[in-house]
Amino acid sequence: MSITAQLVKDLRERTGAGMMECKNALVETNGDMEAAIEQMRKRGLAKADKKAGRVAAEGAVVAAVGGNKQSGALVEINSETDFVAAGDDFQEFAQKVAQQVLAEAPADLDALLALPLASGAGSIADEQKALVARIGENIQVRRFVAYQTDNNAIYHYLHGSRIGVMLELQGGDESLGRDLCMHIAASRPICVAAEDVAEEQVAKEREILIAQAQDSGKPQEIVEKMVEGRLRKWLAEMTLLGQAFVKDPDQTVEALLKAHGAKVVRFTRLEVGEGIEKREENFADEVAATIQGT
Repeated sequence: MSITAQLVKDLRERTGAGMMECKNALVETNGDMEAAIEQMRKRGLAKADKKAGRVAAEGAVVAAVGGNKQSGALVEINSETDFVAAGDDFQEFAQKVAQQVLAEAPADLDALLALPLASGAGSIADEQKALVARIGENIQVRRFVAYQTDNNAIYHYLHGSRIGVMLELQGGDESLGRDLCMHIAASRPICVAAEDVAEEQVAKEREILIAQAQDSGKPQEIVEKMVEGRLRKWLAEMTLLGQAFVKDPDQTVEALLKAHGAKVVRFTRLEVGEGIEKREENFADEVAATIQGT
């Protein structure tokens, strides 16, 4: 059977694959469109499995909030390059995943990946593999949070596509909610209040401060006061309520909330690639390796 340009074009539109890959698949299946698609999917998913181990430290944080502001979703999805993360296919996939988190509030990542990407579509895990096959990079749904509340309001802020914040606020208004989200994005608090900091983290910081203070050669009672003072300062810098508000450093976030009769119930801050060890690459070496392999 003659493989026409129109047939190749139709297959390319349905699969998103390259022109030559489409033509070869049609030649091998004697022009059978459905057989060509099945063959390409099999090949693509096999390639996707091989790519799953590659470091994906770029990507995007996306958000979705219910119309009543009583539900919200924040999701980090990773790619190998920021170029892919900015592409339409990646962004569409990410937005659909966020909508499913908003709609279903899955219990964990496995539950999320088992959900359909959209009505009539395959599971998120299957669609993720198909996206990897089509784009040629490792794509991973890394983490997410789903917020739901009956009496409070959910606010969010995205700093570009790399940092996302979600906040549950009791009292206050939309302006305060957005300001607090922006503050969290900029100031990186680890929790709401000092009492929320893990005891082992406080103990570790106290140990460091004691070692630093003892080198001063001052009496033990002075050392103890120095340590407690520095620990209080550290806790203030690390927690939302203790931080100076970025838009008015003369007042703390705690004072700002009191002035508005509001309370932060919880927040989440996600940053793309946070905690992922990125592989350092030499571009010249990479090009040389590619040339040698051809």
